[in-house]
Amino acid sequence: MVEAVLIDLFSLPANLPYNIQGLLHNTLETMEKCSSVHAPCVYVMCCQRQGSERKGEQEFLLPALRGFQSLKRRLEVVSAQTTAAALYTIKQRLDEKDLSIIKVILPTLRKDLMKVYIDHLFTAVYQFEFEDLQVVSDFESLQISEPQHEGQTLPSQDVALIRSEIQMYLESLPSLKGELTILRSSLIPDDIFLHGFTTRTGGISYIPTLSSCNLFSSSKRRDPQVVVKENLRRIANAAGFNPEAFHRVKIDHANAVCIMGKTEPDNYDGIVTNQKGVTLAAPGADCIPVLFADPVRRACGAAHSGWKGTLLGVSMATVNAMVSEYGCNMKDILVVLGPSVGPCCYKLPHESAEEFHRIDPKCVRLFDSASPYIDIRRATRILLERGGILPENIQDDSITDQNQNITFCTACHPDKFYSHFRDGTNFGTQIGFISIKD
Repeated sequence: MVEAVLIDLFSLPANLPYNIQGLLHNTLETMEKCSSVHAPCVYVMCCQRQGSERKGEQEFLLPALRGFQSLKRRLEVVSAQTTAAALYTIKQRLDEKDLSIIKVILPTLRKDLMKVYIDHLFTAVYQFEFEDLQVVSDFESLQISEPQHEGQTLPSQDVALIRSEIQMYLESLPSLKGELTILRSSLIPDDIFLHGFTTRTGGISYIPTLSSCNLFSSSKRRDPQVVVKENLRRIANAAGFNPEAFHRVKIDHANAVCIMGKTEPDNYDGIVTNQKGVTLAAPGADCIPVLFADPVRRACGAAHSGWKGTLLGVSMATVNAMVSEYGCNMKDILVVLGPSVGPCCYKLPHESAEEFHRIDPKCVRLFDSASPYIDIRRATRILLERGGILPENIQDDSITDQNQNITFCTACHPDKFYSHFRDGTNFGTQIGFISIKD
């Protein structure tokens, strides 16, 4: 059943207010009588002309809105200077109420245009259906400016203009939940490498579990790719890297490694390069974002190490790739473990805990319980040291100077980090990133 209705009056000329009032009145009257859209929230989207006030737009629509008592408390007029701004505002209203099934009532000539906006600003979580706006008799001569016909694909230049409009609007939005913060390790030399670990502050994502600097989008979450891209642009500006030369691992929770410049695997949890100006990144919300740097051979890498990847040795697989591809020496490679779920919070079923216990009993606490606590950081360090990485070249939560610690527990710090373990399936994501300076 439809949960919300969007009535698109954005393109209708403001110099014909009475025609618009009649059109809106008839549409609402039909909706109120229609059982298929019983008790929906209704959003009327219209254009706020340059210099006009929002309330002015609502005032000329008020005569059409009066009398619809069943819709009164669920009806809102949203006016903005661009379609992107109006639609994104409505998206926030939908997300506040956790609404996902939306009927869009709009002029036929706006349909293809609106679909492009929706494709960019929404994800597959939402379901849209479209219905033509029924024109009242004294409205039939009104000419609508868009030259498109239903079912016709928008020209590429029109799509590019829509993308540009959306990007400009998102760039104008203020940062949420505080200033953007990037954590850096003192172990990695900053005269050779640019690196850091992001936190959750300083982005524009507004959904509570994703706010505010979420850096991952999927069909199962409400944060669209354009919002993630804007968050990344802000990170790149603050850190000093090029977001167009940015490569993130394609998570498989295994141990495959991508060598930049060679054929890219379908999925991989490690990535390495010796190319300057290319930024590598690994996500993490409880899993460990691990960064690797060799200042002698000037090579670097990033890996995503969850509990499965840790057991499969993804960190040493990344190290071995640097050795085999770039001639790195084990004793020169520096490894930093970023924010991740700590042994204070992380539990696994006993069967999985047994595998960590085999690496070292100290990796497991309350081993005899049904769900023991697991230290995936300690396991990662042990496997790296066994592989030949010097103990002093690994930075993790065992660091003695806590002022230098960046391996915080993500689950323990909801104000600073995202956590799948803490927040559930609709969780946000931070990253660790590294590049070789030009």
